[in-house]
Amino acid sequence: MRNTMAYKYNRSMKAVAAGLLVLSLGAASCSKYTELSPKNALPQDAVFSDSSTIELAANGMYNTAALGSYNDDYTLGRGYPFGAASIEQNEMRGEDMVNLATFYDITYKGSYSPTSANNVQMWVNLYALINQANTLIDGVRKAAANNVISQGKALQLEGEARFLRALAHHEAVIHFSRPYADGAGAQVGIPYRDMPVSTPAQIQEALKIGRGTVKEDYTKILADLDFAETNLLPTTANPISRATKGAAIALKTRIKLHMADWQGVITEAAKLGADQSAPFVSPVKGYKLTDSPDGPFTKADNNTESIFSIANSAITNGNSNGALAAMFGPSDQKGRGLVATSPNLYNASFWAGDDMRRVLLQVKQVTVSGGKPVQNFYFNYKYRDYLNKSDWAPMIRYAEVLLNAAEAYARAGNIVQSFKLYNAVRNRSLPEGSPNRITIAPLDMIQAVLDERRVEFAGEGRRWPDITRLALDAKYGTGGIPAKVIIDDLKDDGSNYNTVTRPVTPSGYGSIKYADYRFIWPLPATEISANPALKNAQNPQY
Repeated sequence: MRNTMAYKYNRSMKAVAAGLLVLSLGAASCSKYTELSPKNALPQDAVFSDSSTIELAANGMYNTAALGSYNDDYTLGRGYPFGAASIEQNEMRGEDMVNLATFYDITYKGSYSPTSANNVQMWVNLYALINQANTLIDGVRKAAANNVISQGKALQLEGEARFLRALAHHEAVIHFSRPYADGAGAQVGIPYRDMPVSTPAQIQEALKIGRGTVKEDYTKILADLDFAETNLLPTTANPISRATKGAAIALKTRIKLHMADWQGVITEAAKLGADQSAPFVSPVKGYKLTDSPDGPFTKADNNTESIFSIANSAITNGNSNGALAAMFGPSDQKGRGLVATSPNLYNASFWAGDDMRRVLLQVKQVTVSGGKPVQNFYFNYKYRDYLNKSDWAPMIRYAEVLLNAAEAYARAGNIVQSFKLYNAVRNRSLPEGSPNRITIAPLDMIQAVLDERRVEFAGEGRRWPDITRLALDAKYGTGGIPAKVIIDDLKDDGSNYNTVTRPVTPSGYGSIKYADYRFIWPLPATEISANPALKNAQNPQY
């Protein structure tokens, strides 16, 4: 049996380096990404002996985050893990969108297995990215020691790699492990890999790494982000699509939120201005909310709010089987009409009727067949380049930092500051003079913030992370995966969507309790069979 683990995300250094360089040099060479012995492969010493090829290798690491593979084929480019797939999978694990076809049925209904495609591909591609990051870290350290690049440049590139390594490990832990809230991180985690795997000896060392605990994973994630914060600059030549100091701090607010470390969230968010008053402006790089709620999406490559996003383009994207616009877009706009906004979110009492996000970031599909309406549902409109599929994938925005801090302040008892932060995000989407603008904090400030998160981040993949971190919360938790609306529950004329009467559509697919084994994903069967350290470490009942 071939060593599947070693192949899938621990390819030889020769192949890794070639893949990094090929992706960086242009789309015409993308088909060669996974060749084990490509004609233009460069040995490790060559890649990290020249400053220009080192920069290409760094660019290639970001391409690995954006494009990914599907069943070992990198020509398919379905946006694993972060170019689109993480957003799509996180939405389909929640209840605020409705799966309309078979494409996401396994994820939507929780019928995944150790061999089902989406969960397997997320694991494979997350660890492929992790190994790319580890390879870059090892290479730039050696390059600095050999005076190929300066120590400062090496630390900066290592900081970028460690940011992506932390992001990838966290994405893995929220899917394949129980949340931090279950025993303060005592549950079994995922393997945290912090060494490159390119030689037979390194492969054998990697095969010894077991799952550890969730707490150990979070400790290492934060260590990576602390390093990144210390060594990254506030800005770069590509400030949104490359990791920066602000991105590391922002991601720490998210990580500490998952740990229920409220004071930790407050401390980190204060570095980005969340301890001030509106209009909130970050001392680091001047992050601030865009004037309009669609600003981060209509100008994804140049706006004040996006802290870190994954760049897609017309020539490098998740294609029609993965790109965000294709997956979330309505068919009458040349999307695939696969995923609609749930009417229960659209009609929710906490989403004001005159909220501009309804007009700017939602769109109604209007289709007719045989003279009758067909699936005239509302769809997400954050991603709208249906032709070129170039929409960037938002990973973290300043709005999230503010709402992370708002929840933490409310949990810590500081309702005044929480309300300021909450209102900054909410009022941005309400017209001047709107009767829905409020001046007095809601009686349940925590619930108000959690509700606002569902509206503000609809279609950005933040729903599953909130479900898992809050699953055991006695007052605000979901108790598992919520019941979901299915296509049979929807009327073709779109009458389920009504902000006047706000009907509740019965959910045709029942909830999955937290104790159910399906709450977390199984490790891939190939991983279990090939990795001795994980042989007896499959998630229970799979």
